[in-house]
Amino acid sequence: MNFIDEALLEARAGNGGAGCTSFRREKFIPRGGPDGGDGGKGGDVIFRVDPNLNTLVNFRNQKYLIAKNGQSGAGNKRTGQDAEDLIVMVPKGTVIFDSISNKLIYDCCDEAADYLVAKGGEGGVGNFKFKSSTNQAPRRHTSGWPGDEFSIRLELRSLADVGLVGFPNAGKSTFLNSVSAARPKIGDYPFTTLRPNLGTVQIYDTSFIIADIPGLIEGASEGAGLGLNFLKHISRTGHLLILLDPQNPERSIEDQLAVLLHELKTYDPSLLDKSIWLAINKRDTLEEEKQEALIKLIKKKMSSINLNNEGVIAISGFTGDETGKLLGMIANKMSETQN
Repeated sequence: MNFIDEALLEARAGNGGAGCTSFRREKFIPRGGPDGGDGGKGGDVIFRVDPNLNTLVNFRNQKYLIAKNGQSGAGNKRTGQDAEDLIVMVPKGTVIFDSISNKLIYDCCDEAADYLVAKGGEGGVGNFKFKSSTNQAPRRHTSGWPGDEFSIRLELRSLADVGLVGFPNAGKSTFLNSVSAARPKIGDYPFTTLRPNLGTVQIYDTSFIIADIPGLIEGASEGAGLGLNFLKHISRTGHLLILLDPQNPERSIEDQLAVLLHELKTYDPSLLDKSIWLAINKRDTLEEEKQEALIKLIKKKMSSINLNNEGVIAISGFTGDETGKLLGMIANKMSETQN
């Protein structure tokens, strides 16, 4: 899917309509009093969550969110019509910031909520409201109030069930490609995945979403590589699947695990409170004895750390070997969580 995870926008609520100066004029009532009505309220800019959306791609060519102005008042004490609110639909997990101060405005996770971003201006007052005992024929009305105007930044933090984590070229995209309908770009060079890819997995009676997070490297939590841009997506996933590459020429399996856990913990210690599966990828390139030795090594390493280790398994994203077993483990956990 075309995944866009950030957008800069100008949100402008509608201005209130002007009040009206008018006097009652009828054939047999030559001195009718003031009857100018009030202006209508300007439209609000309201965000709502659409569970069917999973990207901010709709905002790629849209930079302004402008609600309509309220109508002006009229004679016979007629109030101008309020403008309709501008309803903006966003994916669940969209975070709205003030782009100037970087202050968090809303974290849009509630599908039943209305998130008021910019409030429309109130309508002006007609001259009927200015009538008093000392001023029976006021010729005064007020203009409508201006609506709020903000520069905002939308940031989508994926709400996938499982975050797929690993070094560049660990085979994450190949794995996601083999187990879901997602078709991420695949290549043998760093940062093939420049944006998170989402894939829906269906196994047994359970379906869940896996987010392929671009490869992490040492220093990612401090901004190295593409780190900070994508660690935010991991923070919104329910569980973690760490993919380890036995063919990495620079780092051993054990080193990869140590670096990944360190970067996750440095960015947000609560990430390591999630359920974690560890998969040694590319088992088709390993002898069975080597597979067993690596699994034993990782289990020993995990047992020395207080983490929610859900299992260690050797798989091949390329051939699909043992991927079904891994997905079954995840599906069982999903079922437990839902129940």
